[in-house]
Amino acid sequence: MCRSPTNLGMSLGYASMLIALSLVFLAIKRQRDLVQGGVIKFLPAFLMGLGVSAVAGLIYALAWEATLVVAGFDSGTKYAVATIEAARLRGVTGDELAKITADAESFTAMYANPAFRIPMTFTEIFPVGVLVSLISALLLRNSRFMPAPAAP
Repeated sequence: MCRSPTNLGMSLGYASMLIALSLVFLAIKRQRDLVQGGVIKFLPAFLMGLGVSAVAGLIYALAWEATLVVAGFDSGTKYAVATIEAARLRGVTGDELAKITADAESFTAMYANPAFRIPMTFTEIFPVGVLVSLISALLLRNSRFMPAPAAP
């Protein structure tokens, strides 16, 4: 399971993404039940899910940018240092450690550029959104799956 703070943080991060992306399911269900009379086809449901996921990804990336600015957090450098330290702890030395260090320094330089960082941050959440959109569209295209409650 989660043995380090990094693994715990990643697990909590992806769990929070799934919770946030549950809005994809709710949006498709609302569209099916309230707007389309209880029926939705796969492709419109999937495209709607992708749209919600894209907006969520954009908000996620911009929120990360704001966090970096407000907190003055240099996550690229911290990641590079952690990568090098992990290699050292595994016993990596010599040319291999020099290559890992050079790669980490290259990453730090690229990550300092928002034109690289924002799309990279977006790709952390969007693939999860695609998966949630796919599953939601597959489930909700069946009008018998979680049907809308009958009006009184």
